[in-house]
Amino acid sequence: MKIGLFGGSFDPIHRGHIEPVREARRLLRLERVIYLPTATPPHKPRRALAPAHARYAMVELALLDEEGLYVSAHELTPERPAYTVDTLEHFRRQMPDSELHLLIGGDSFADLHHWVRWQEIAAAARLVVLARPGWDLDSIPLDPGVAALARTDRVLVVRQAAVDVSSTRLREQLAAGLPIPPGDVPDLVVRYVQKYGLYR
Repeated sequence: MKIGLFGGSFDPIHRGHIEPVREARRLLRLERVIYLPTATPPHKPRRALAPAHARYAMVELALLDEEGLYVSAHELTPERPAYTVDTLEHFRRQMPDSELHLLIGGDSFADLHHWVRWQEIAAAARLVVLARPGWDLDSIPLDPGVAALARTDRVLVVRQAAVDVSSTRLREQLAAGLPIPPGDVPDLVVRYVQKYGLYR
């Protein structure tokens, strides 16, 4: 069984978090992709986030009609940061016969050498690098170790069109009560944000 794992803060989730994952799932024939909203992202220690349970709920709402895309509460650990290597070890124990694929954005891949025990991450799962606006593997400088990894079969770059949507910009629009461009955020998520005033 081929399983994808996709972590993030999802603050809020938008089509840039969904469309590339949907396409990667199709191309790689993943049985499912599990989204992992993170309570305390290690790389964003000082940024104020919407409550973890709210971000989890938004992902759940966004994926209701998405075949093969699911959400897990595994990284909702507000008492400590959730490290990817630990998450992979957890799913390896839960699904010992599965082939794990870790889906990450190109910007995250470029920063991989700063992740905790990053070499073990590449050993535990195949890395599937998704396009991000303004990012190109061929034109950005990479840490030598990451560059060497990129030349192996442990890394697959999915070269689909980048989706130019920004969570930061969406939060600003939602905080100001401005309309969200159609399709950028699933309607149920927009309604949830508005009902609970998450970004006001």
